[in-house]
Amino acid sequence: MMHESMDTLGEPPPPRGVRTEWSAVPKHIQQPFESWAGRPVVSAITQPSGFSPGVAARLRLADGRGVFVKAVGSDANADSPVFHRREARIVAALPPDVPVPRLLWSFDEGEGGWVVLVFEEADGRHPRQPWQSDELQQVLDALAELTARLTPSPLPPGAVRSASARVERGICGWRLLRSDAAETHSRLDDWSRRNLAALAELESRAPDAVRGNTLLHFDIRADNVLLGDNHVWFFDWPHASIGPAWLDVVWLIPSVTMQGGPPPEDVFARYSGSRVADPDAVTCALAALSGYFTRQSLQPTLPGLPTLRAFQAAQGAVARRWLAQRTGLA
Repeated sequence: MMHESMDTLGEPPPPRGVRTEWSAVPKHIQQPFESWAGRPVVSAITQPSGFSPGVAARLRLADGRGVFVKAVGSDANADSPVFHRREARIVAALPPDVPVPRLLWSFDEGEGGWVVLVFEEADGRHPRQPWQSDELQQVLDALAELTARLTPSPLPPGAVRSASARVERGICGWRLLRSDAAETHSRLDDWSRRNLAALAELESRAPDAVRGNTLLHFDIRADNVLLGDNHVWFFDWPHASIGPAWLDVVWLIPSVTMQGGPPPEDVFARYSGSRVADPDAVTCALAALSGYFTRQSLQPTLPGLPTLRAFQAAQGAVARRWLAQRTGLA
């Protein structure tokens, strides 16, 4: 059994950055957009969910057309323009038959400047919280369909990194924690501190465990999903990677349980792809994910993203519980 001192789940923190209003975007950035659109903006409704400090807004044009705009400058967060540029390349290369809002236009000021992405407007709403059983099944089924369409990856070779490379070089929190200072170790929960060597060893097998040929979103959460009348929209693709089809669901599950959904094993069992996923590979991937969330939650707060560390900590608590269940580590 898990040690009782491990984190207790509470009210989930919101996935929100400090949004910039469209009206606050510099005029020299708004003007190219309106030149492309051919009409002025008459209303802008900011969308609060999502980890970005920039603009995320539904814009209504004078002729009644609607678009969704993401825009950010380097001052808000140095990484965000990089993510926007990457997302523009990825979404532009996706096949037209996947449920991803199309990229209509983009504008890039260059290094140190603003990046603007304009997408078709997708009708829908985020899954309700706590997660509802029917909506959860709708998302799981849609993910199974999405990965079937994206296997093998339709993107050109080298367009995105492999999940294996990303896990080996960046999603390796337990290994990094072993070399971190004692002050960081003192902030770990008892279970993680006690099992650190075993967790790092299990995590070391994750790069081989997540090899595959499916184009993955790699960052699915409720705030990256919209439920429409007839299908599920998946958006925010800057972290897309190549790996096994089941990995997006494993990456999703900690946030589902954190946000009032069923226990992780119950969620995974409801996913059709779980029946063909190698159990040991899933456990190794989960070890990497739990280590990533655990270590990231201990890092300093990022500019414009005040709830990110708490969100990672809450996902980490779920992931560690799930890992303890699958491994028997006490």
